Amino acid sequence: MEDKLNKMKLKKRHKSSRMHGHHMGTHGWGARKKHISTGHKGGRGMGGSGKQGGSKKTLIHKLYGHDYFGKQGITSQGTRRKKNSVMNLEFMVKNLETLKLKYGKKEGKEEILNLENFKILGTGEIEIKVIIKAKAASKSAIEKIEKAGGKIILTDSEDTEEDAEKK
Repeated sequence: MEDKLNKMKLKKRHKSSRMHGHHMGTHGWGARKKHISTGHKGGRGMGGSGKQGGSKKTLIHKLYGHDYFGKQGITSQGTRRKKNSVMNLEFMVKNLETLKLKYGKKEGKEEILNLENFKILGTGEIEIKVIIKAKAASKSAIEKIEKAGGKIILTDSEDTEEDAEKK
């Protein structure tokens, strides 16, 4: 038993000691200064996660956001889409009290809904008398509001469907 213990290695020999003769003591990393830390070598990239590039994308998006891949900056700006703010009559009737608080404006005796950034669409029915100031409105919306006894004031007459048909 004692013979076996004497023959058993107590200290494992490190790989570095075997590589002293190879590559003049640099262990295959080029100049000695290059392997002191990883400062010279750049990042680690996507290696080591055990997955292929496409399957890592979701993880990277989750960790770093959607701007990680692709080009960013002044040379590659995303396409600017025109934002059309629209509002249906149906939505307006359901949320009239909230809209009055947010966009309501008193001018004299009348209360005007100031929806200058919206185009009013005619989906839904309206029976309430309201005065609305809007950027644009569809034909059906204008008819329905006037039929209910209300009034619509258009700030941007170019965008109305009536004018577009005349042109």
